[in-house]
Order: sequence, then C-alpha cells, then structure tokens
Amino acid sequence: MKIALVSPLHEAVPPILYGGTERVVSTLADELVAQGHDVTLFASGDSVTAARLIPCCERALRLSPHVRDPLPYHLMMLDEVRRQADDFDIIHFHNDLLHYPLLRPIGRPTVTTLHGRLDLPDLKPFFGRFSDAPLVAISQSQRSQLALGNFVATIYHGLRPDRMKFSPVAKGGYLAFLGRISPEKRPDRAIEIAARVGLPLKIAAKVDRADQEYWEEVIRPKLAGNRSVEYIGEISEREKSSFLGNALALLFPIDWPEPFGIAMIESMACGTPVLAFRCGSVPEVIDHGVTGCIVDSMDEAIAAMDDLLKLDRAAVRRRFEERFTARRMALEYVAVYKQLIESSEETAFLAEPEMSQAAFKQLSITARGNS
Repeated sequence: MKIALVSPLHEAVPPILYGGTERVVSTLADELVAQGHDVTLFASGDSVTAARLIPCCERALRLSPHVRDPLPYHLMMLDEVRRQADDFDIIHFHNDLLHYPLLRPIGRPTVTTLHGRLDLPDLKPFFGRFSDAPLVAISQSQRSQLALGNFVATIYHGLRPDRMKFSPVAKGGYLAFLGRISPEKRPDRAIEIAARVGLPLKIAAKVDRADQEYWEEVIRPKLAGNRSVEYIGEISEREKSSFLGNALALLFPIDWPEPFGIAMIESMACGTPVLAFRCGSVPEVIDHGVTGCIVDSMDEAIAAMDDLLKLDRAAVRRRFEERFTARRMALEYVAVYKQLIESSEETAFLAEPEMSQAAFKQLSITARGNS
C-alpha cells in the first residue's frame, strides 16, 4: 500500500524535545514501513524516518530562529501534497484544519487524525461544512465532543516497546511531572501533591509563549526556595526513559478534556504508575488499580498515594504491551486505510455506468445530427 503521512512542521519527526503529534507520526511511519508498506512522510527537513522523506522546510519551525509565521510553510507543504497526490493509495493528514479545502479536489482517499480538543465552539460550523471528511479520533472522550464528525474509527496512540526501557525499581525516589507548564496541565497541583505526601518532585516541561504569564505569576514563585521541587525544563527523547523510569510515579493532575495524554503510556512503558485526575481520556488510558490511580480531588490524590506506590511495576509494563504498542496502532490504521480505499473504489465503480450512459446519449445525439 502506498501511504502518505502529512505531519505538522512545528517539530521534527520525531521531535527533538516536546511534540506529541510528531512523535505519534514518527512511530506510525516507522511501523508501517516495518510492516511492508510504501510510506512517504511530508515533514520538516530535520526529520529522521524509515519512510521516504519529503522535506517541506529546512528544520522544525518552533526551533528555527528565522521563522516568525508557520502558515506559509504549511501552505507550501499542502501544495506539494496536492501535486504528488496521484502517487498514493491514501493520504493521512495530522495537521489540524488547513488541508480541508484540498480534500475534494485532491481526488484520492484521505483520512485525518484529530489530535486536539474538539469541544471548542468554532469547530462545529467548520466540521459541519466538511461533514463528509473521514476522521479518526484518538479517544472516545475526544470523539464525543464532536457529534457531527464523520468518524470512521477511534485509535489509541502506541509506542514501540523498545523505545522506553522498563525499570523494575524506581531508583530516583521522586515523583515526576512531564509535559507543558500550562493552566490545563496543572503543575501547581503536582507541586502541592508532592509537598503533602512528603516526596520530592521533578518537573520536565516546556513553557510556551502563550503560557509565559502563568509560569511567571503562578509556577515560578512556587519553585523559589523550594528544595523539594526541581525544575528541569524540556528534555529530549533519550532523557525521557530515564526520567520516567526512575520516578516512583507520574503525576498527571490535568484540568481539561485531554484528548489522549501520551505521557501516560510513556510512563506505563517504563513500569511507572500514573496518578491522574478524571478528565478527558484518562479513564480510557489508565486501568485503575493496575497501571495507576484515577482521582477526582486533591484529597483523593493524597489518599491514593500509598496504594499507587504499591502497584506492580511489571504489571504496569505488561498492560502497556497489551494495549498501547506501535504494532497495534499501525494495524488499526491499515484497517482504516483499506476500508476507505475499498469504499472509494466502490463509489467509482457505481458511478461508472452513469458516466457511460451519459457518454452514450451524447454519442446518439451526435450521430443523429450527422445523419
């Protein structure tokens, strides 16, 4: 099968630092190649992939000091996708909304995985206009936010089992927070939980420009003079396995409808249990009492800590291998690709007699005119 994957250009594939969507695209591309498919990846030029790479900008836009506006680069990428569209059996988009006006003229089967939250009011008229575009959700929670979406599947993210090393013992003796410093991720809750249970906390997270005020006014003051909390900043892919594997637990105290939360399965792959608040996809990803604890309040989080730290780390890893591998994810996407390609072929076949009949009528008219 000839498959095109279209990634956002904000981060490399895989990302050098933070970047959930690009990490999923990287994993999917490499696994599809491993399964014998002909895969082309449209991404930034500093991407590293087993697929054939079409570089659509020199380097990841977020890390390029010369880029101020990412829009022109994404539009140029989409024009290149349109130009090469006939070379593929299916085109799989991962880049938000910009490509939708291309879908009908492109003339090939397409599918879009939605990676963000879908409960924003501006999205309803948009997806109402493009109501026939095939969509994949990354959790049932995310899917439920857009009732009018043309969802063909819900496919959970996956990781290669060898990407994150299993740690049977948490040698670091600390709690971990991984991701972004933002109000919806609630690092303030993580700091309070660690303080109340008397355990050190390490925070590995980036600060986006949009969250700079929250960092300066809410989080940074909590770190000043606090020896039990260490702020590390963004960490690379190579550092992540050690960071999570040496932690007693990952704190995931979110306060928003998280579409998936890849940090949870990264932690599980290391054998590290997760303490998460009941929001968004959390109940779908975490098996309460097996891979972590799901709580509804700060008091519940504090009370759950003893049970959380007693969970069998080997069982956490096994459940990851049962539910969240790259192989499982890729096989589910291949099933979607086949379904959409077959549906497209059936539609073309059904339309063919009508076209032939129209051509026959025109031929008859021409013949009568010449007689």
